[in-house]
Amino acid sequence: MEKLNKSNRMSQIVIHGDTIYLAGQIPADTTQDMKTQTESVLGKIDALLAAAGSDKSKALMATIYISDKTQVAAMNEAWDAWVTPDSPPARACVEVQFPREGLLVEIIINAAR
Repeated sequence: MEKLNKSNRMSQIVIHGDTIYLAGQIPADTTQDMKTQTESVLGKIDALLAAAGSDKSKALMATIYISDKTQVAAMNEAWDAWVTPDSPPARACVEVQFPREGLLVEIIINAAR
């Protein structure tokens, strides 16, 4: 097992066998709208998957947390532009209350190597 981008609290990437587990990713700028925050998060996910030797076409499962279910269309607009059309992962989308003001979306991805 490999753990990359570690702190004393967590690892951003855990690789076990041929499976990559990414920690939940949030945008750096929480003043932006849902679509822009989602695009930012997906960019971070691309970078982490590349660091682990993978890419979005190998995504297995996505868990998406959003602060407001009425904004799911804006999140899906960014998601649909990002996801590999012939290889979309399994996905769950859940409405949550975030502890950080302005945070609209957090995404967790598991992928194959």
